[in-house]
Amino acid sequence: MPEAPISTNVQMVQDLHIHTTYSASDTSVVPEMTIALVAAVGHAKVVGISDHFENLVDGVFDAYAWEVRNAGLKLGVEVDGHAWAAEAADYPVDYYLYHCRDRRADYRGLEALLATRRPVIIAHPNAFGTDWRQLPPACHMEINNRYVWRSDWWAYYAPIRDRFPFVLGSDAHQPNWLGQSVARHVATRLGIEERVLF
Repeated sequence: MPEAPISTNVQMVQDLHIHTTYSASDTSVVPEMTIALVAAVGHAKVVGISDHFENLVDGVFDAYAWEVRNAGLKLGVEVDGHAWAAEAADYPVDYYLYHCRDRRADYRGLEALLATRRPVIIAHPNAFGTDWRQLPPACHMEINNRYVWRSDWWAYYAPIRDRFPFVLGSDAHQPNWLGQSVARHVATRLGIEERVLF
């Protein structure tokens, strides 16, 4: 009796930190990294696109939102600190990724996003030196496949394992980055179970 074929398409639960060609100012994004390609790969059960918010203003957001939603994906944006937070809060997205550097203005900017009652994921906090003691527990803390290894992740994340809900992200800028193997390894070592947002 022949053996059943082995599926090579092992889906993750969710991946909400993905960039596409809409992040036009990001030189890490390759031309092949389109919304259509991410949707076709189907590497996670829940997929969200979170392009850089500053690239989506000035008339670009409507086309971006239409394309993301038409592909059946969750609509997010990555907000680079306080300078963009108040404006981003006015846009109809499903969730935010937020760069919260260790500065008073960024912690205040976070309040505008939290006031929308949409999920706010603190993007790669270990890479930005975010002081987790200044974050309200309503935030979701990210373990990011791209940046988690750039610091002593145990020292940063272990003290907050029970303080925040955690989300794992690929931070994919290229098709071959669509995965979370390092982030999932870290979460397993820390005993963290991912919070599924959608």
